[in-house]
Amino acid sequence: MSISRREALLMAGAATLLAGQTFAAEEKVKPLKVLILGGTGISGPHLVRELLAAGHQVTLLNRGKRNPGLFKDNVETLIGDRKGPLDMLKGRDWDVAVDNSGYFPGEVQRSADILKDHVQHYIYVSSISAYADLTPPGIDEDYKLAELKDPNATEITNDNYGGLKAACEKIVEQTFGQRQAVIRPSYIVGPGDSSDRFTYWPVRVARGGEMLAPGTPSDPVQFIDVRDMAEFMHACVERKIAGRYNLCNPPGAVTMGQLLEASKRISKSNASFVWADQSFVEQNKLVENGEIPIWSPTVGKEAGATLVSSARAVAQGLRFRDLDTTVKDTLAWHEQRPAEQKAKLRAGLTAEREAELLKQLKSLAPKKS
Repeated sequence: MSISRREALLMAGAATLLAGQTFAAEEKVKPLKVLILGGTGISGPHLVRELLAAGHQVTLLNRGKRNPGLFKDNVETLIGDRKGPLDMLKGRDWDVAVDNSGYFPGEVQRSADILKDHVQHYIYVSSISAYADLTPPGIDEDYKLAELKDPNATEITNDNYGGLKAACEKIVEQTFGQRQAVIRPSYIVGPGDSSDRFTYWPVRVARGGEMLAPGTPSDPVQFIDVRDMAEFMHACVERKIAGRYNLCNPPGAVTMGQLLEASKRISKSNASFVWADQSFVEQNKLVENGEIPIWSPTVGKEAGATLVSSARAVAQGLRFRDLDTTVKDTLAWHEQRPAEQKAKLRAGLTAEREAELLKQLKSLAPKKS
């Protein structure tokens, strides 16, 4: 019996997830001086803690507006805006620079020009959105990239985000040659993910009751736990790993049904799932409106968005926490958030909107004779 490429990816991805959960012990390296452009957002703090625990010296460059004072005593913070001249970077040397706040080509060019002769290695955090499209399954790092139609854009939109990231990647690769790595994460999830795109699902399940679920239980979902991302980037810093790497759980390793069932089991809720097929989701524009996050249709122009290959990063040591750990830790983190953030998530369905959609679904269901 023959199987499709999509089915093969799902089977291979599930097997990869079981292959190992943590990085193999690395040889101890000498302390490095690491500059992080940003460092206080979603992924930055986890990387900073990884590097500090390994004995490295960390310097942050940011505007001091997001999570100010997060690292007070053992991290140097330089206050600066990437739109400005960045004079505070001039005349200093670091072993590695990590750029996780570069969104516009002009800003990335400015920092690259200053640092090209003053760092040994440059790591740029991009996104799988940098690809020209996400239609075929198994997209790897050599797939075609998006084109930036307006190189002078000053605002980020859904239409230009991928092109902006791809243009920034090109600058880094041209400036640093073999002394650089490009990291392309999928959805970054777990403790600290204030986008709420993953957080919505465990939190909504924990609330219990009848809830809307997209597609089918077997639909794959892809993401990267922020701590797994930090561990991989830690390895990139110490080993000066070069090249392009997709960071996401292997295709088919986690399904929508598994995510919801894990959330139900861990939160001990009484949630029941009403599955809305792809046509219903599309007719109500639930993905476009951010009301159904993480999930993507399995048919159409985004069919490959949850089947991206992470094999290259796995070969370099990327490992994955189990789904239960990510769900449990996300719920625990959410419970510690300020009341206003807990009351109104930035993604997902409101209770009123969900009730309206569930009513629509029930009206479409065939009546029993």
